Amino acid sequence: MNIFVCVSLVPDSTTKVKVSSDNKSIDENGVSYIINPYDEFAVEEAIRLKESKGGEVTVISVGTDKAKEAIKKAFQMGADKGILIKTSSADFDSYFVAKNISDYLKDKDPEIIFFGKQSIDFDGLLIPSMVSELLGIPSVSVVVKLDINDGKITAEREVEGGKEIVEADLPVIIGAQKGINEPRYPNLKSIMAAKSKPIEEIEAASLDSRTVINEMKLPPAKTGGKIFVNGKDDVPELVRLLREEAKVI
Repeated sequence: MNIFVCVSLVPDSTTKVKVSSDNKSIDENGVSYIINPYDEFAVEEAIRLKESKGGEVTVISVGTDKAKEAIKKAFQMGADKGILIKTSSADFDSYFVAKNISDYLKDKDPEIIFFGKQSIDFDGLLIPSMVSELLGIPSVSVVVKLDINDGKITAEREVEGGKEIVEADLPVIIGAQKGINEPRYPNLKSIMAAKSKPIEEIEAASLDSRTVINEMKLPPAKTGGKIFVNGKDDVPELVRLLREEAKVI
């Protein structure tokens, strides 16, 4: 099978994020980066599909040279090829990423394209559906179980209050959710083999972003809680605080 996985490099979720002086980006000093965790589920599912059905797994990332680290992680897990759609800076939006990915894939005859359902930095959940629209192929996201037989997929996806079963013909885009698998830990052999796998570089198309970041700011610090000890006699005060301070009623 002709399998593709799209991955991104994101700040480690344990990193204490600071906003830079321009108030439009994060301060990268002291920030460590990792492959997007949801993309790890996507890579693992692609590798398992290759192991069961045969074929080749190609990993794609859009970004600066730093994005190669996400591709190398996928190599260590067992991916075969890597493509970096190279940018001069990290100042781009979801449309820019989706358009560059879809332009690259449109003549590659992909049978299945995996994404993580979202990246943990912007949390947009946009790119899989954008690529789906640009390529004109179906997309199923938040997938926790996937079966492929006779050119069709059956996907179980999470929805509010339950799960949904979706069927679609190949080619298809899958947005992987936590629970679809347990990503493997690379062994020494795969880590060493990954070092010899080349990453092909392609210049990103010159596109205007469709969205602009006007301002970034940290959420306000949590205030101290209030404790009521007089039972029902405190109800009027509780209602007043919910209305006037919390403004939830």
